[in-house]
Amino acid sequence: MIKLAAILATAATFGSMLFFAAVVAPLVFSKLPTPTAGAFIRQLFPVYFVVMAATTALAALAATMVTPADALVLAAVSVGFLYSRMVLLPRIDQVRERALAGDERATQRFRRLHRASTVLNGLQLIAVTAALIRLVG
Repeated sequence: MIKLAAILATAATFGSMLFFAAVVAPLVFSKLPTPTAGAFIRQLFPVYFVVMAATTALAALAATMVTPADALVLAAVSVGFLYSRMVLLPRIDQVRERALAGDERATQRFRRLHRASTVLNGLQLIAVTAALIRLVG
């Protein structure tokens, strides 16, 4: 039963991450005007990070009884989501405002922080995928 809980929580994280990246974000930016799409996504990200942190924390907790190595991976992913929510996101929002005001250095910093956030999310997806494959196998 514990293994099933670990699999379901990990699969929920995997599916949510994939759905957000492959469906939600592209759809929002293709159907809404760019300023509206950006504002909407900025409101969505804090919720995304908290929900993903919770599902990976739950997966990590359940996985401790099944595969401790995967539990550590999933716990690290959860911490990464919290880092994104509590550290990266506020910094990105702050430099974005300065960039919109014409600060060229802020524009460059925004790009770096956005790229870091995207790379982190990609690495988290890879880690969740690997954990899911090991849990199911």
